[in-house]
Amino acid sequence: EIVFKIKDFDHLEFYVGNAKQAAHFYISAFGFHPYAYCGPETGIKDRVSYVLRQNKIFFVLTTPILSSHPASKWLFKHGDGVRDIAMVVESHQKAHDSCLSRGAVTIDAPKISEDKNGKFGKSSIKAYGDTIHSFVSRSDYNGHWAPGFKELKMSEVICEDPGLIKIDHVVANVEVDNMEYWKEFYENIFGFSTFVKFDETDISTEYSSLKSVVVRSKNWNVKLPINEPAEGLKKSQIEEYLEYNEGPGVQHIAL
Repeated sequence: EIVFKIKDFDHLEFYVGNAKQAAHFYISAFGFHPYAYCGPETGIKDRVSYVLRQNKIFFVLTTPILSSHPASKWLFKHGDGVRDIAMVVESHQKAHDSCLSRGAVTIDAPKISEDKNGKFGKSSIKAYGDTIHSFVSRSDYNGHWAPGFKELKMSEVICEDPGLIKIDHVVANVEVDNMEYWKEFYENIFGFSTFVKFDETDISTEYSSLKSVVVRSKNWNVKLPINEPAEGLKKSQIEEYLEYNEGPGVQHIAL
């Protein structure tokens, strides 16, 4: 019995080469709003992170300042991309430990950071490729985003409001014959259910085809499709992704 409850996506964190520039893009092209910031000015020495918000969607754009930050190695290998698919849970400690007890691998042990606005809990485990899942507990925190962050003010380009509401699903591309492995990973470790499956007869063109399975949380708020390549006349788009990303990763985000 899976003991922890996943409420929803908390945020997606992107590792990017230039967070300020990426923030400008999501603000001016996608109608996001500046929300929070951390970096040298807030006492964080190894990175800058810009948090953007639109309704229930939070994107965190992180650029390393020091080569020792894990994002430096990530960017060298993958280029800009999604590093962390973070979820809100009741207890980040319980979520982390319960996943580990079923075979997950830890990335960040449960940690509570606090400031005058309360306590903020976070832990992370490994997912496909260099992607991770963080568990966030923020019910005891009333501050702006998380300790170490301050409110972000940027001169906004006025963009027509596209009315994006929430993250619907986040899609993984994994290697051939690995889709089933990751489906079982989410079923066994997260207690997710599989609710739809496609094979090459469902999704194919003359040249490119894929297999896909969609897993979801009990409350349907978190949906994670997983794709793998299928035989086609030419290289499938999934194989192209795996080649250029140098391994599995997040293929797209649906809003």
